[in-house]
Amino acid sequence: MEFKDYYQSLGIERSAPEGEIKRAYRKLARKYHPDVSKERDASERMKAINEAYEVLKDPEKRAAYDRLGTGWQPGQDFHPPPDWDTGFEFRGSPAGGGFAGDFSDFFASLFGGATGARHRAGFQGRGEDHHARILIDLEDAFRGATRAVTLRVPELDAEGRLAVRERTLNVHIPKGIREGQVIRLAGQGSAGPQGGRAGDLYIEVAFKPHPFYRVDGRDVYMTLPVAPWEAALGATVKAPTPGGPVEVKIPPNSQSGRKLRLRGRGIPGEPPGDLYLVLEVVLPPAQTDRAKQIYQTMARELAFDPRRGLGV
Repeated sequence: MEFKDYYQSLGIERSAPEGEIKRAYRKLARKYHPDVSKERDASERMKAINEAYEVLKDPEKRAAYDRLGTGWQPGQDFHPPPDWDTGFEFRGSPAGGGFAGDFSDFFASLFGGATGARHRAGFQGRGEDHHARILIDLEDAFRGATRAVTLRVPELDAEGRLAVRERTLNVHIPKGIREGQVIRLAGQGSAGPQGGRAGDLYIEVAFKPHPFYRVDGRDVYMTLPVAPWEAALGATVKAPTPGGPVEVKIPPNSQSGRKLRLRGRGIPGEPPGDLYLVLEVVLPPAQTDRAKQIYQTMARELAFDPRRGLGV
């Protein structure tokens, strides 16, 4: 997937105000619209111009796009950085809206095909809903918590230039929440017209990367290092879990990759998930003469060939 430089597509600087963006778009549209243009590539150029304008005319999309930084080159192979869009507050429902226009895969990877169309729930006079995506600690899903969450809200200043203000909200994170679930904050969307009821803010939850654990639904996985003698002879070892350390029995003759299931120790719920400990046999280094002698004795007396089944 190729990176798209939307500012270059419209021939403007990154600091361009709203009025300059509109003027650049209109000028290019008059030149490349397929109905009037004599340029051979008018249709493709018009698609690129429309896509760039769809992003840069919208303060929210523009602020999110700008967050990708300036180090990218047009046509460069691109994949969105992990969690690049967290902490932004957007208008509309979390699901967004489908778009019938012919936009690129690059656009879809950032904005999911959503347009600037806004969504109101229910009845006339209600304020617009907003949505955002935040990262939380995995431990909060096990215990529940209330956290102060700061969201960035893109908007235009009096001169039509992009600005980002911040607002901080106290968010209750319920015990047992899963990645991808949404927390609704009533009345935290846009104010209602003419004193009508405010819209809601929908916050989608994702987990921060964890040094020990990885999550699949409600199940949690962890790589547990074990010594060769613990794996070969069996042992009882201590293992960390999000709920606190536990003692685990390592069955004799265990190999790397073996999974030990701790039932019900995953993310709480009805039913709760499980915690899987994936064994990894770790060899002690042969850094001393004594350690080298032990390895040499093993090589002589165990007659073990780990490649026996490969036919070589």
